[in-house]
Amino acid sequence: MSNLSVSAVRRTATLAMVAVACAGLAACGGKERPRADLAASQVTTIGVNSYLWRASLDAVSFMPLLQADSAGGVIVTDWYANPSNPGERMKVTVSILDQDLRADALRVAASRQVSQGGAWVDAPVQAATVQKLEEVILTRARDLRRSAIRG
Repeated sequence: MSNLSVSAVRRTATLAMVAVACAGLAACGGKERPRADLAASQVTTIGVNSYLWRASLDAVSFMPLLQADSAGGVIVTDWYANPSNPGERMKVTVSILDQDLRADALRVAASRQVSQGGAWVDAPVQAATVQKLEEVILTRARDLRRSAIRG
């Protein structure tokens, strides 16, 4: 390539970058947001089934959250003690494993502790407790999906 064509390419690239920068700055000064910017702000993407995600958040909404990662599909609560039974507390982890609304796309794990002599001691969680929470989440997710389809 000759020196003339190299400099022409550089000049063209520089002018293109300046034009893009000016267009971006001009868009900032206007009262109305550019359409592309508005469309980008309305896009929401999560890595898992949105109905399962929302239903899971609803189901554990009474517990304090430690982590809620919509991309990875993990919700971790902090310890929660029911005010009517302060000698026992629970912690829940909900994992959403797929983008499809299926029963096997949901996994719930729970930990339970009881107070003994002023210290918290691990205690078994009844399998029915975890199953019931999974049923609540799946039922709510199906209801959310039905509502969305009906419009």
